[in-house]
Amino acid sequence: MLIGRVVNTNAAWLASKLTFLGYAVRRILVVPDEEGDIVEAFREAVDRADVVVSTGGLGPTPDDITNLAFCKAVGAEPVVNEEALRMVREKYEARGYPLTQERIKMAMMPPGAKPLPNPVGTAPGILYEIGGKVVVILPGVPREMEAIFESHVEPLLRERGPPVYFSERVVVVRGVPEADAAPLIREVMRIDPRVYVKSHPKGFEVDAPLLHIHIYASAGSREEAEALVERAAGRLVELIKLRHGERAAVSTG
Repeated sequence: MLIGRVVNTNAAWLASKLTFLGYAVRRILVVPDEEGDIVEAFREAVDRADVVVSTGGLGPTPDDITNLAFCKAVGAEPVVNEEALRMVREKYEARGYPLTQERIKMAMMPPGAKPLPNPVGTAPGILYEIGGKVVVILPGVPREMEAIFESHVEPLLRERGPPVYFSERVVVVRGVPEADAAPLIREVMRIDPRVYVKSHPKGFEVDAPLLHIHIYASAGSREEAEALVERAAGRLVELIKLRHGERAAVSTG
């Protein structure tokens, strides 16, 4: 990822999932497969956040060291989790492969951690709680990460998270550059702290500007969240037509 060969689609997918579960995503970090960097990232994340989700580095190769680095980050000696070892053994034995030391490494985690079954791949995920905080460590392969998250992590976070409902609306604007829409977006966001607006340019800023402006709102009920989104979308459309009426084409969805 750091050399540009792989696009971090995991981060976007997880951020969307966590947001709609009622969690405020504060930071997304990408670090190399270096123990010191991983340890530092985990320590900082656990110190700052109530929920930490990591992806990548759980496989059998020498650069897969996330589970071991996490143990160091929390001051725990890594041990072979017997339940995780069973999961790994069953996957490889079913295919006729021996249980090598490299494969056993995938079952190593802090004492007290809970292994999360991987229905797609071989490396189990890891669920660990420390000081009332939740750390989830998942494989980096998107299909594996998504399967474990949806089956085992999402239900837990929904149960433990705030009773928050989200609503979303997209306003499509043609003819207005993002730079000109920015002050209008800031004004809309002042409507309520529970409203968040993000613009995504799709065209060319000067020659053929096209914006997809996503409006999100969270509230204690679905009705209230939808009302906030409607209010914010209405105000945005009103401001665009007022300031850029002659050149703007606006649609909502």
